[in-house]
Amino acid sequence: MDAGADVLKMLPFLFAAFMVTEALEHYSAEFTGKILGKAKSAGPVTGAILGCVPQCGFSVMAANLYAGGIISVGTLLSVFIATSDEAVLILMGNPGQGGKILKLLAVKILIGVIAGYGTDFFLKESVSRPEAKWNMRAKCRCREEEGILVSAFFHTVKISLYLLVFTAVLSLCILVLGQEELSKFLLHDTWLQPAATALVGLIPNCASSVLLTELYLNGVISFASVMAGLCTGAGVGLAVLFKMNQDKKDSMKILLLLYGTGVLAGMLIQIAG
Repeated sequence: MDAGADVLKMLPFLFAAFMVTEALEHYSAEFTGKILGKAKSAGPVTGAILGCVPQCGFSVMAANLYAGGIISVGTLLSVFIATSDEAVLILMGNPGQGGKILKLLAVKILIGVIAGYGTDFFLKESVSRPEAKWNMRAKCRCREEEGILVSAFFHTVKISLYLLVFTAVLSLCILVLGQEELSKFLLHDTWLQPAATALVGLIPNCASSVLLTELYLNGVISFASVMAGLCTGAGVGLAVLFKMNQDKKDSMKILLLLYGTGVLAGMLIQIAG
């Protein structure tokens, strides 16, 4: 009942947030894709800034652009790192979380830019760019044909169900074990927690970002750990990359780069306090 009450309070904010993001994706997806394709040396900066906009299709678009040889691996990595999937929307659904949203986005953009340029500069020989061709065949599995309102409604229902389940289970665990014991069980204050959450973030489903955000909001995992998980959480972008990129070894290198960046970023944030 408590979990249900919490989710009901969030519904109007979630729906409003999804309306905004659906409108952004509907009207600006092609335009942002062209911007990213023409960014060239400014690709990692552009990718990190555009990637932090909470729309599910942008990581998919970036994966397609990379598979088509339009953007560099550093630009792709910056988009994947900056993408927050449903995390920003859940924070928007909790009134008073504005400061956390700004901090999360600012840190993710910074990590994305550094990782993007670092990859392009130091590892450009290790990960080859595919042959140039415009490739936009794979798209986000959204309800574009049903309109912004209907799509926003179904996204809200889906995330609300995730939130209801995760919040209820988390509340039960806290009730039975206590928050401190649950935090210890999830490796709180150890360098292993960012490594574990970064692994969770790689799951190509919005459920992973919902789970990580809820754990963070309930004080079970640290800011460093949620950042590690959200940095690797590229949504379905990774799945599309493996599907569209013919060089599977190349895709695996990108996955390992993404995971390593998320873990390293989480550990550095944890050390910095």
